[in-house]
Amino acid sequence: MGGEVVTEVLVRSFLLSWFGLGFAGLASACGPASEAVDPPAVGGGSGAQGGTGPASQGGTNTAGTNAAGGSSATGGRSGAAGGRSSTSGGAATAGGNNTAGTLSTTKFVGNITTGDVADTNGMVFAKHWDQITPENAGKWGNVQANTGQNFNWSRLDQLYDYAQQNNLPFKQHTFVWGSQQPGGNVDEAAVKRWMTEYCKRYPNTQMIDVVNEPPPHRGPSYANAIGGGTDSSWQWITNSFKWAREACPKAILILNDYNNIEWSTDHQHFLSIVLAVQAAGAPIDAIGAQSHDLDNANVSAANVKKMLRNLNDQTGLPVYISEFDISTTDDAAQLAAYQQWIPYFLEQSYIPGITIWGWIYGRTWADAPNSGLIRNNSPRPAWTWLMQQLDRPER
Repeated sequence: MGGEVVTEVLVRSFLLSWFGLGFAGLASACGPASEAVDPPAVGGGSGAQGGTGPASQGGTNTAGTNAAGGSSATGGRSGAAGGRSSTSGGAATAGGNNTAGTLSTTKFVGNITTGDVADTNGMVFAKHWDQITPENAGKWGNVQANTGQNFNWSRLDQLYDYAQQNNLPFKQHTFVWGSQQPGGNVDEAAVKRWMTEYCKRYPNTQMIDVVNEPPPHRGPSYANAIGGGTDSSWQWITNSFKWAREACPKAILILNDYNNIEWSTDHQHFLSIVLAVQAAGAPIDAIGAQSHDLDNANVSAANVKKMLRNLNDQTGLPVYISEFDISTTDDAAQLAAYQQWIPYFLEQSYIPGITIWGWIYGRTWADAPNSGLIRNNSPRPAWTWLMQQLDRPER
């Protein structure tokens, strides 16, 4: 890409004033435990690479479960903007063990809500995480059951206000998806209204998954009604990003997908979409790599690193690790994977932050039931290690 485009992306992604987060490089971080992760493989889904990848993160809520009602706000919610940076510390001891030392970083390592709340199981979210993503509350169908009904913002209000009160960067997940979307007639006007009303109400949203899991994963049934072009121009994706920019001009706009750094076929397909919509003028600011399949024994760590780098090289866009989880009952295997991947992600200048996809064992999404870091109210070794490395409290 041209230098002007790269500069604009970097400025938008790294210097947005409300973040309060610098993206300085790491001091020497703990080294990876190995070049391969070897916990039990996660159950497969419908990924293009032989079905080896997980089904998408769906959450347990079904579309349309919220009662209609609640009025949309004409003004934004109040609260302080800005992001809390993690405390810098000394370099971790090489080898990825539990010795003293912290990862020196101001990148975020955040998490999602648990059952649509932040604080849970007697633990305070903001003590342990410096970025928050609502797992289900921000999905369109959970805010508006039918396009002919009013918006119900009650769950999102609580989470957004929590983020503002605790100076946590807030990520909206998600605007356009193939699941948990409203019933009724979903057309251009409905999509624009959804985006506009959201951004009026939550103006300090720092990041937005504008489109989540494009085909062949979970494309929306209404794609043709908002531009069409699936498997060709992808005009519906370009339009979605343009409308999101109009509604939320300051937010970082993200195209989020799974298997795009684990499996080469998915990687190439996803990359072709990004390049097509960039060429069509989509104001895409960043890529989301969910990273659910890093605990699959068939995934090569070396290939993951190559594909991550390639996404950035080919598009000029930063890559968020957007839904990281390691699902295994084996504490040692989970710890080894965290020790391998977290320092690596934090070392890469083009990765602005990491969102872990759940932290309470037994309360994570269905395809990663064993990914929690707190089990029976006790920390697993990966939790203890991670909090030590980030210089955050265990309790």
